Amino acid sequence: MSENIEQLFVKQLKENQNIIHKICRLYTSDEDAHKDLFQEVTIQLWKAFPKFRGESKFSTWAYRVALNTAITLYRKSTRSIATSSFDTNNYFIKQEDYNYEEEEQIKLMYQAVHQLNDIEKALVFMYLEDKDYTEIAETLGISEVNARVKMSRIKGKLKKILNP
Repeated sequence: MSENIEQLFVKQLKENQNIIHKICRLYTSDEDAHKDLFQEVTIQLWKAFPKFRGESKFSTWAYRVALNTAITLYRKSTRSIATSSFDTNNYFIKQEDYNYEEEEQIKLMYQAVHQLNDIEKALVFMYLEDKDYTEIAETLGISEVNARVKMSRIKGKLKKILNP
């Protein structure tokens, strides 16, 4: 691949790495698993990048690839994640530190979200990222009406988990 494509990919990855970190946090429970999943998502994004046609925003496309990678690996095994090697040092991508000792409310919310199924987790994540239902529906491959109905049900489910 040409250096130009690599530079474009690295630029987009740097600008959107927080999306990937947040998805990794939803589908992992410790720092090592988080790093492994982040690396695997990066590899999958790189492999798929030549097929990215720009019909949607890079961030929307990255959500889809990251969620699909996380869900696929999560379903295969909740204990370990198979990874491929990818040397991010060649591209000087600085992984931002992730603080696992956040406020108690955020921890409780994540614990509640961890109890949801894969699609519900993805929907909550995008909702909390202020994505509109059109973008949520497009990313998850469901109708906008279905996304709204699912979100309404998820809110009720989370209320029951957080306030039994």
